[in-house]
Amino acid sequence: MKNLAIPVLVAVIFLVMVVYLVTFQVRETEAAFVTRFGKPVREVMKPGLYSKWPTPIEQVHKFDSRMRVLEAELGETTTSGTVPIIVHTYVVWRVAEPLKFLNAVKTIDNAEAKLRSQINDTQNRVIGQHAFGEFVNSDPAQIRFDQIQEEMLADLKGSVEKDYGIEIKTLGIKQLKISADVTKQVFERMKAERQRITDRTISEGDAEAGRIRAEANKKRDVLLAAAEARAKAVRGEGDRDAAKYYKMLDEDPKLAIFLRNLEAFVTTLRGDTTLVIPADAEPFRLLTEMPSLEPAKPAK
Repeated sequence: MKNLAIPVLVAVIFLVMVVYLVTFQVRETEAAFVTRFGKPVREVMKPGLYSKWPTPIEQVHKFDSRMRVLEAELGETTTSGTVPIIVHTYVVWRVAEPLKFLNAVKTIDNAEAKLRSQINDTQNRVIGQHAFGEFVNSDPAQIRFDQIQEEMLADLKGSVEKDYGIEIKTLGIKQLKISADVTKQVFERMKAERQRITDRTISEGDAEAGRIRAEANKKRDVLLAAAEARAKAVRGEGDRDAAKYYKMLDEDPKLAIFLRNLEAFVTTLRGDTTLVIPADAEPFRLLTEMPSLEPAKPAK
């Protein structure tokens, strides 16, 4: 048995070495391609166990296919109005085509250096087409941050996927800075914009107030005219009634004198009044005796 164990162990070791030489494994986080005598023959993008010719006939090149985050360095660029701004951009990327990636950049460090250069070019092209007010504005409706980021992503994806075999998943502006002079100018413009809005609001309010006053004055004039017309009608009716009673009083002078004395009496004694007068003085004689009033005889 001892003599048989050694050949079996040697056979197992040999078999393991053969399997190791003619197979390779691709993990979930990897992408690979196989070269035969230095020339690429196939790409392997899915995880699993694959066969190959032993080295040096075929060689396997593996790359980490997981998403990576790259933050570009702070870079200054200018907007369409030549306003300098400093942007801090980041991208999420991965190796999409291993063969193209190997031929173009070879390593992750080289790929990130290429990406930084491409990001700077993209920033200059895209941001230079937009006004400063689309980045910083007191009116949120004027800000185009999302649109600018989408344009930068589209510009960057087209070049790096074609040239380097790199897939860009996401691009964003992490930070936006402006110099002290530009900050002062921005705040001055914002204050001026606020002042314009205030002046416009006040102007609109004054115009509305003028319209309301004019409408109120118009209604007042209509009401006053109606009231004046009604007052004239009432006065006319009163004058007609008074003329009728005046005629009756002209026909009976004693009744007229009695009513006048009675009115004077009531007016004099209104409120807290103390008078010392003869009892037979007019019109207080009414307190001691009633005048003799007889209906006036109608005129013939």
